[in-house]
Amino acid sequence: MMPEREGLLHVLSAGAAQGLVASITEDFRADTGARIEGTFGAVGAIRDRILAGERCDAIILTAPLIATLESAGHVLPATAVPLGHVRTGIAVRAGEPLPRIADGTALSKTLVEAAGLYFPDPELATAGIHFMKVLRELGIRDAVASRLHAFPNGAAAMRELARSTARGLVGCTQITEIKYTPGVVLVGALPTGFELSTMYSVAVGGAARDADLARRFVRHLSSPATRALREAAGFE
Repeated sequence: MMPEREGLLHVLSAGAAQGLVASITEDFRADTGARIEGTFGAVGAIRDRILAGERCDAIILTAPLIATLESAGHVLPATAVPLGHVRTGIAVRAGEPLPRIADGTALSKTLVEAAGLYFPDPELATAGIHFMKVLRELGIRDAVASRLHAFPNGAAAMRELARSTARGLVGCTQITEIKYTPGVVLVGALPTGFELSTMYSVAVGGAARDADLARRFVRHLSSPATRALREAAGFE
């Protein structure tokens, strides 16, 4: 079957959905003839780009932020669809022993004993903001301050964790970002009392160049047919 159309779909997205978007790219192109061009980053950074007027066809961000952007006219009304919840988790480099994080006491010990802590932007990234909150709640913020390594987004944090040759490093970001980064492994979600589960949604951009194509992307990404891909990527 010949593609119905040729084109380009520009997506602005939280880094949590990067692996998911990559997993449907070829099927979407086969169905529509359109290539997906994605820009991924910390939720706050993507929000700021949209508010600054950057044009896109589809947006993937936290559900409350999508609702806010819709109210402000940056999302086409009634196009937002939930993709699922993503939990924040702990990672280590592949091949390293898996530390204990079953409860607050174990998590605190693991973080204090880590040679370095890799995580996303503590001001703009959902997981980075939460990780700093966890450190404060555990009462270990000052104890680990010299070993904190923040990066622009979770993907960058996990890439650097994978590239490092030091032993005893620990990472924290959205589970989806851990799962799609080669060289790191998921230890588990943050334990009860310190967990974070974030709902993400996809929607058509308010200034979409091709709103019909963007709607097809939204349907494809959120359909029952791609549920297994979403779950494999870390969306619950």
